Amino acid sequence: MAFAEYEVVIQRDAMSIYNFLLDPRNLPSWRPGIRGVTLISGASGSKGAVYRPLFAGAGGPEDADFALTVTRPGAEIEFEVVSGPVRPHGGYYLSTESDSTRVRFALRCRPGLAVLLRYPSIRRVLKAQVAELQRLKSVLELEHVQEAA
Repeated sequence: MAFAEYEVVIQRDAMSIYNFLLDPRNLPSWRPGIRGVTLISGASGSKGAVYRPLFAGAGGPEDADFALTVTRPGAEIEFEVVSGPVRPHGGYYLSTESDSTRVRFALRCRPGLAVLLRYPSIRRVLKAQVAELQRLKSVLELEHVQEAA
């Protein structure tokens, strides 16, 4: 099983971060490989909602719809990719630290036999994706400074 995680402390309250992450349409603002996200079934932001990402550039996955599997307000959002050859599971885990929030982004993937030979590259991709959490920190803290001004 491939696994990667990354965490940051963001100078924002847990509920504002949770609400931002709960709306996958915000992904393009901090995930450079994603140009857009469309809700394809279910109620937006609720368990069972399925989304289709639109990837930037050529070479992105053609089919990587994902579903929300756990939504605990202010604490946890989990999802799983439900289409395509590689189907990682992941989540955002939030914990309050005085006036900040620790956010952990974790991804895990158990490759099937068809993609087992690509295991090292899958692990590298997972590590790069969770490291994008640093961009989320920048986006949300800049937004917070602009709101305060």
